[in-house]
Amino acid sequence: MNTHSLVLELANRYPKLYKIDLKLNALVKKIELLSYLNPVNIEGEKAAFYSSKFTKNPLFKYPKNSLDAFVLQRSFFAQEVEHIASPDLAKLYKDTISYYSNMIQCITSIGKGNEFYYNSLRVFGSPNEKDVRNATFILHLADELEDEDSLKNKSPEEARQFFIDFAAANHFPLEVKFSNQLAADAMVKNSTKTLLIKKNTHFSSLQLKTLAHHEIGLHLLTTYNAAKQPLHIFSNGFPMNVETQEGLAVMSEYLCGAMRVKRLKELAYRVLAVDSLIKGYDFKETFNLLHSQYQMPRDAAFTTTLRAHRGGGFTKDRLYLSGLKKIYDLHKGGKSLDNLLLGKTSLEYQNAIIYLKEEGLLAPAAFKNKILQTQQSQNNNLSYVLENLR
Repeated sequence: MNTHSLVLELANRYPKLYKIDLKLNALVKKIELLSYLNPVNIEGEKAAFYSSKFTKNPLFKYPKNSLDAFVLQRSFFAQEVEHIASPDLAKLYKDTISYYSNMIQCITSIGKGNEFYYNSLRVFGSPNEKDVRNATFILHLADELEDEDSLKNKSPEEARQFFIDFAAANHFPLEVKFSNQLAADAMVKNSTKTLLIKKNTHFSSLQLKTLAHHEIGLHLLTTYNAAKQPLHIFSNGFPMNVETQEGLAVMSEYLCGAMRVKRLKELAYRVLAVDSLIKGYDFKETFNLLHSQYQMPRDAAFTTTLRAHRGGGFTKDRLYLSGLKKIYDLHKGGKSLDNLLLGKTSLEYQNAIIYLKEEGLLAPAAFKNKILQTQQSQNNNLSYVLENLR
């Protein structure tokens, strides 16, 4: 059954669910947190921070937004989700409304210090003691020797061509654009199905492989798979989808052989950067923790600190490592990950996915991630580390 037929089937059999999903889709289109969260003056403030010898906190500026939080939230909570027949689906949509309500609060408080930070905690949570122990355990590992693949000698144009070729080999449509307003070196913008590359950034061959499997092989794949589903929630995102989707993306890096100890440490540094927010550190204090105490290279420490402190304190980055561990344990236990690849899903709501499948209301995956079907990475050292995370 194609997507159009599934939509008709859904509208006929579950009219209330269909209408609520359609309404929420129109509302969610007004919300894309990262579009507002990346500062517009990163390079200038980075230069000023370095000139101050890391003593003067950057003053970041953010894109303007005109969201009317009250009106938008009222529209979200006006949905009669209690009339959805399935308890699993009713819970999914109730939690989704709360999730996006908190997301709205994040957007309207960007740049407002603790107000944004506390809203971020509601959406993404904070690291627990186990997360911090895992991170510090990883930082004690010895790095592998650098090789030619680790040299950052690939231009943004070469990176663009690499990603286009990777997408073509996997039969993905792909549009690539350059941006000077990214905290990461590359990222997928789901709303436009576009891969954004940071201007003036050079890449290593290993980094290109990592980004290709992470951003295209997972994030773009789930974007295209979601577009085939009759319910828009698969595109807009389940609650807590970030931990699951980033866990799948990093797992793809691991299984394709692109991951190194250095990359695992990068995820650990992110946990510690977010943990520093909990401890009340400001930008320069987090930077000095990473750069001076943990010997993280200057530019990498700045980027990791920026990711955590943008907006006033953004806790999302703590989810990559915990997500990887959860997905690793599922994969190691022989559990299928296929349901999680149907869109922007999350582990916590698999019962809802199973129910929709049993009702014949899900389209099969348009694209497969063959890497996640790989039984074992060839990197025995990393396998040992992931096995022993708690």
